[in-house]
Amino acid sequence: MGFVSFLGRVLFASLFILSAWQTFNDFGDDGGPAARELAPKVASCHRFLTSKIGNGIPNIDVKHIVLASIAIKGLGGIVFVFGSSTGAFLLMHYLLFTTPIVYDFYNYEIDEPEFHMLLAEFLQNLALFGALLFFVEMKKLSPRKVVRKKAPKAKTT
Repeated sequence: MGFVSFLGRVLFASLFILSAWQTFNDFGDDGGPAARELAPKVASCHRFLTSKIGNGIPNIDVKHIVLASIAIKGLGGIVFVFGSSTGAFLLMHYLLFTTPIVYDFYNYEIDEPEFHMLLAEFLQNLALFGALLFFVEMKKLSPRKVVRKKAPKAKTT
């Protein structure tokens, strides 16, 4: 069971690690394709928050968001491979904050083709979040190895 569990964690984390590696390789002076795709969505989110809260929302450079996502995906994936709940929590935070912004199906009408594509990606990330939640809860429930002292055998004479 130990090897199969490790293999499952490696395969699951490879999704995040390879994504972080690809984003890192594509990151240039402008932040790469990830920043170009994310910029209008972050601007839309900023406008929404400004309309609700006011002018207290700071402007965040999209390149910083991309760099933070690279770090969280890479570090979280590597730590998750070794069975740590910390890696799972990092990946959960990444999914929790980026999924509603990146896959904004709610900004499209149901007749538009982008709606269905974004909804499918949103639900896929929701399933990944659920798998990480399952891992964390199973990690809490699994018994730790307890070293037990053997009781001395009674001598019979």
